[in-house]
Amino acid sequence: MSAPIRVVLVDDQALFRAGIRMVIDSQPDLEVVGEAGDGEEGVRVVRAARPDVVLMDIRMPVRDGLAATSELLADTSFGDHPPRVVMLTTFDLDEAAARAIQQGASGFLLKDADPEFLLAAIRTVHAGSAVIAASATRDLFAHVMGPATAPVPPAYGELTEREREIFALAARGLSNAEIAQREYLSEATVKTHISRILAKLALRDRVQLVVFAFEHGLA
Repeated sequence: MSAPIRVVLVDDQALFRAGIRMVIDSQPDLEVVGEAGDGEEGVRVVRAARPDVVLMDIRMPVRDGLAATSELLADTSFGDHPPRVVMLTTFDLDEAAARAIQQGASGFLLKDADPEFLLAAIRTVHAGSAVIAASATRDLFAHVMGPATAPVPPAYGELTEREREIFALAARGLSNAEIAQREYLSEATVKTHISRILAKLALRDRVQLVVFAFEHGLA
């Protein structure tokens, strides 16, 4: 059995953290390895605990989640394995969540999400095979960004025709399994294509691919 996915919770509401911890720790493949009540403490806890996934509230005292996320994602001490940061917000069209994702966060969750959805989101972002709440993520960027203005970079032209097809489907939020079924490919082949696309475009993960598509009018 593989090691459990290590999670840190950063939220200023102790009761909310306790509830989330109880839900996560009820799962054999998940483990809460740290908590913090503000962004400044959260940065310290994440650096010490080295989790796989961080659930980060956006609005907190001392330092908000946006600033804390920016600092963590710029921290080179994590090497090739920085934590995946998922923003927690109370409403779905939160511009701060969009800014955090543009800076490198791996998605967002509504704080009133069902426990099952929360657990699935943690596993999804850790696996990197899909985008959390893909339709909500697209709606968020459509709301925040509006019409694309940035020119398509030359790197996009380096994608093969097949990679562009896969890119377009991934930009719509389809998972590896969904792309594989649609394109009559194996999931392993889709994963390989996605890895090459991310490398060519210098993108960290699939949610950054969605952002790239919106920024350059390729969604």
